[in-house]
Amino acid sequence: MLKQYLQFKLSQKLSPQQIQLMKLIQLPTQAFEQRLKQEMEENPALESGKESDDLDDNFDEFDNTQEEFDDSDQIGEDINVDEYLSDDDVPDYRTQANNYSADDEDKDMPFAAGTSFTQYLTNQLNTFRLTDDERDIAEFLVGSVDESGYIRRSLTDITDDLAFTQNVFTDEESIEKVLHVVHQLDPAGVGARNLQECLSIQLHRKEKNPDVELAIEIIDNAFDQFTKKHYKKLIQKFDITEMQLKDAIDEIEHLNPKPGGSYSGNNRIVEHIVPDFAIRIVDGELELTLNGRNAPELHVSREYSNMMKGYKESKDKSKSQKDAVMFIKQKLDAAKWFIEAIKQRQQTLFVTMSAIMHYQKEYFLTGDERKLKPMILKDIADEIEMDVSTVSRVANSKYVDTPYGTKLIKEFFSESMTNDQGEEVSTREIKKILETVIEDENKRKPLTDEKLAAILLEKGYPIARRTVAKYREQLDIPVARLRKKI
Repeated sequence: MLKQYLQFKLSQKLSPQQIQLMKLIQLPTQAFEQRLKQEMEENPALESGKESDDLDDNFDEFDNTQEEFDDSDQIGEDINVDEYLSDDDVPDYRTQANNYSADDEDKDMPFAAGTSFTQYLTNQLNTFRLTDDERDIAEFLVGSVDESGYIRRSLTDITDDLAFTQNVFTDEESIEKVLHVVHQLDPAGVGARNLQECLSIQLHRKEKNPDVELAIEIIDNAFDQFTKKHYKKLIQKFDITEMQLKDAIDEIEHLNPKPGGSYSGNNRIVEHIVPDFAIRIVDGELELTLNGRNAPELHVSREYSNMMKGYKESKDKSKSQKDAVMFIKQKLDAAKWFIEAIKQRQQTLFVTMSAIMHYQKEYFLTGDERKLKPMILKDIADEIEMDVSTVSRVANSKYVDTPYGTKLIKEFFSESMTNDQGEEVSTREIKKILETVIEDENKRKPLTDEKLAAILLEKGYPIARRTVAKYREQLDIPVARLRKKI
């Protein structure tokens, strides 16, 4: 049965402008510049650079022009054009933080053209005498090499793909034969199907000596014991001394486990980090600056004021002219909002980073990660009286240039735990101490997680063994057995 009833509820919706502003705040410097460029291409009413002094007169006339429209013009409320312009009463230092010179106007990043990794390998095939089918197979194998230099597909799959996609009917034995040719290409180890084969290929191409020959025996015949660092078993298996084993392992450690990464011209995307902030120590105090590329000089186009002036001087105002004025108003509104949004973005970025800097003042003055205080997003959000999501947008993709290197802002955030004195300490501090203890351990007898937990307890950090294991994994440090050296 259908019923009618009234329901009251409160809901909160974001306006399109608020959503756009949040997206602007989230953008790092380089992405912001691209967004700025896009907006200026789409909105001809928006121009960069300083505006002329005579714009004020033209826009006064534009204010008068608004009075000539009646309701049928559908222009809406009058526009206070002064709001679109820079106010001479507001000094530049209040809105600008420009630390770039005029020589930095060209923001384009040049990229050198080069040969791809696949083409580099294919070109080398010309030095081998191959039949047409063998060349097709070789080129297919080279095309299957990933960016690390490996072929991670089975010969059965490759056989099927050659038949279906290249119309080349062959068998695994023929592919294996051509694969040996691929293994002769540079860099050494390319085309291997696994790490063991990659290391073996590189060792067989080295100049032979007792250490290399022993290393080949270890990789080819005792790879499992080697990876698990069962050194005593290796000494017994090959009837060698500990020093001989150490020299052979030294040969292996100098090999490249990812031969594809050694090719400098593989045209991989390189990420260029542009710091959004800079922190300097001046006379013992911290000084924060916002990258000047986040504070562009924008104003409303002079051409648009001239259009309004031409409309006022026109005696016969046609419908097409009125439509043009309506279009101009929309563009002016968009330009005004964008200029205000950029100012608000600058203010939000600066206020948020300033709060983070003062919260972690001891760290920024010393560079000692053990001085990092526990800090979560809510701490900063409460400090600046903004939403946690806003702080998150500032911290996630922005970098700050400090005297100790360029850091991702979100790295300054960490959870807390209580030490034996009842003080709140950062988990980053504990990880740093854990890392230091492991660096200083005797590598012949590495410390187990249980022993590490006992050492941290002695230092005043009562944490469980499983927590030590979690922090060790987050630091990409292997277990004790895999840290062992001879």
